[in-house]
Amino acid sequence: MESWLFLAIILLVAFLGKNESLVIASIVVLALKAIPNTQKLLTTVQAKGINWGVTIISVAILIPIATGQIGFKDLLNAFKSPVGFVAVACGILVAVLSSKGVGLLSQSPEITVALVFGTIMGVVLFKGIAAGPVIASGMTFVIIQVMQSFAIIK
Repeated sequence: MESWLFLAIILLVAFLGKNESLVIASIVVLALKAIPNTQKLLTTVQAKGINWGVTIISVAILIPIATGQIGFKDLLNAFKSPVGFVAVACGILVAVLSSKGVGLLSQSPEITVALVFGTIMGVVLFKGIAAGPVIASGMTFVIIQVMQSFAIIK
């Protein structure tokens, strides 16, 4: 019963915060939960969902190349400005942080609750986008590593 209430609260907060993505995600999860014998499906989506999401985002990012909106000339022009170099560096950083974050989530699934709560707060209160849990987990990984190296935490 607690999971139903928790999901309903998330749906309500998302609705009040006018966050369409989180509303849809909450409704989908509630619908899947309402269908009998979907535990295996829920477990599969939990395990593979981030990879599926990254694949869908990657497809969306590649579409402008497929439609001819972005070509090699644009890529070369990106390297002619400081903004282009910063964008490449940030892309690399996010990719590395995300990979570390996915590893952290698999090793410490209890962190997921805090990350989800933080993501919901960021989405609802600060008009953010719910793409943050993987990046946030990567940032958490780096901060934990730094704190461990200074013996702040064990």
